[in-house]
Amino acid sequence: SEDPWDLPELKDTGVPWSALDTKGKVLRVLVSVLKFIILLGLLYMFICSLDILSSAFQLVGGRAAGDIFQENSILSNPLAGLVIGVLVTLLVQSSSTSSSIVVSMVSSGILTVQVAVPIIMGTNIGTSVTNTLVAMTQAGDRSTFRRAFAGATVHDFFNWLSVLVLLPLEVASGYLYRVTKLIIESFQIESGEAPDLLNVITDVLTEAIIQLDESVIGGIASGDSDARNKSMIKIWCQTANETILQNVTVPGVENCTFPTLCWVEGNNTVIVKNVSVMSNIKKCNHLFVNVNLPDLAVGLILLALSLLVLCSCLVCIVKLLNSMLKGQVASVIKKILNTDFPFPFGWVTGYIAIVVGAGMTFIVQSSSVFTSAITPLVGIGVISIERAYPLSLGSNIGTTTTAILAAMASPGDRLANALQIALVHFLFNISGIILWYPIPFTRFPIRMSKSLGNITASYRWFAAVYIILCFFVLPLLVFSLSLAGWQVLVGVGVPLVVMLIIVVVINVLQKRKPGFLPAGLRSWDFLPLWAHSLDPWDKVVVAFTAKCCCCCKCCQGSNDDQGHEEQESVEQSTEMQKAAYDNPPHLSSFFFFLFIFCVSGT
Repeated sequence: SEDPWDLPELKDTGVPWSALDTKGKVLRVLVSVLKFIILLGLLYMFICSLDILSSAFQLVGGRAAGDIFQENSILSNPLAGLVIGVLVTLLVQSSSTSSSIVVSMVSSGILTVQVAVPIIMGTNIGTSVTNTLVAMTQAGDRSTFRRAFAGATVHDFFNWLSVLVLLPLEVASGYLYRVTKLIIESFQIESGEAPDLLNVITDVLTEAIIQLDESVIGGIASGDSDARNKSMIKIWCQTANETILQNVTVPGVENCTFPTLCWVEGNNTVIVKNVSVMSNIKKCNHLFVNVNLPDLAVGLILLALSLLVLCSCLVCIVKLLNSMLKGQVASVIKKILNTDFPFPFGWVTGYIAIVVGAGMTFIVQSSSVFTSAITPLVGIGVISIERAYPLSLGSNIGTTTTAILAAMASPGDRLANALQIALVHFLFNISGIILWYPIPFTRFPIRMSKSLGNITASYRWFAAVYIILCFFVLPLLVFSLSLAGWQVLVGVGVPLVVMLIIVVVINVLQKRKPGFLPAGLRSWDFLPLWAHSLDPWDKVVVAFTAKCCCCCKCCQGSNDDQGHEEQESVEQSTEMQKAAYDNPPHLSSFFFFLFIFCVSGT
């Protein structure tokens, strides 16, 4: 049978190059150049729309993110800190923003480095949801969606698995904190400037649309009462501090430093002193600088527009790539991207891919942009899952190097703590790569993402369930339990996790060593079908969506078309049901496997 993970052949249906006359060849070259220019323009708009999307999320959820960071008593709980890192990054859709808030809070002494470590881990998880959402735009074709969703979630599973191992290790030993502290103490590090690379190009457009005052969110998180009353929309781009003489009331005459500049007015003693005053010089030039709307309204407007542009660009990029990557061109590109070095150096290829992913992410200065850009390529079959995995790992490294350079721009008295947190992020990802990449057997994220890809190809609605469950419901559940205290969290969480571990162990034994189990546990047939198969749930979802579709008057068509669709649906349902009965342990194993990793990770 054909392997669904084999890369498809993008066949060239056009006229062969050798059959073209001179005019045809010139025309094809011009069309190809034009397509390439349009592709670059679409990529530029795609990156800019992600930047605007991040600004929109900050306007909509930035204050809530700042308020969450103020809960210092909750942050001392490592699990709660992890979940807060996830939720805040989801709110602002930028791990660099959320991690910069953490760095500023550590620098100002509001958080200790030890407390901030789980939050940094959470930001790593939160940023991986962007490319998972991007994969949803390719849900039209089952095969494309299978590859795209697996290519996106391989990044998710790497982050979840790394947290599952490294968070307990950090709580027990302080591994990340101790190693990074040793590095900071061993080197004499001087302040520097963080470079602007791709931002130089994209800021031309994004800053013409919206500019944000990042210090407001940090001020709210730091407990600055003045920041709560400020808008996050930047109004003045050029300001200056001026020193002026100003009358100031002091408690008494004894506070007069110069008697000639001091006098008494009634019961008040007034002195003249130099006061630093900030004056506004030049307004910003973005679209919303003079708009009298609240931050939430501007955020919602930008959110809708950026999502529209983002989805439109993705659809156009995929269609353009499909038209460009055909025949010999596709073969050459796929060969370059997916071929390993000859024996005995084949193992080097993956590490070069990690370096390439790190370098590209350093250039675009956003792991979300890079992983979101390669997701459509995985979907159409240009990049394999096995190659997308090291590229995503490199992307994680690339985004931490940018954070390290940004931390080195901190003032001298804050440099050590800021740099230590950035190094924690770097060491966390390096440790994750050591755990889940060098030995092929340990590359669990690839197998897990392929299992999820197979399920979402058959049940496309499960992709939305996965995103909502792992990135919203479970983090909020763990956060709510953390608010109730350690006793409640342990009392509810431990029995649930133990039960899920038992289920996973039983599933593994059912598949590999069924003789070790009692006869009744060698299959899940004793359970109702809905407890170990998604097929009954699929029927509910299909019936619900069909009813909604009919209510919206979308179910119009000829009786022949309806009959054909019904027959196709019945055949598909029969195949799914047969698969569920033939191999129920596989589905239930993954279903519970997903739950345990999500629960344990958060």
